Amino acid sequence: MGIWRQMAEYLYIKKRDPDAPHKQWIIYMHGMNRISLLMFLVAVIIIIIKLLFNRFR
Repeated sequence: MGIWRQMAEYLYIKKRDPDAPHKQWIIYMHGMNRISLLMFLVAVIIIIIKLLFNRFR
């Protein structure tokens, strides 16, 4: 499975693979990965905004 497909599944952009195992611990792991990915994207957006505002000062 490609990294872009996995990220799309984490962010609910793409449907999950129906043949994937449905174990409880895998669901927890995917939830934690989803949270960390969203936090990373928010941090990148904040850094980009700060860089843009500091450039125009």
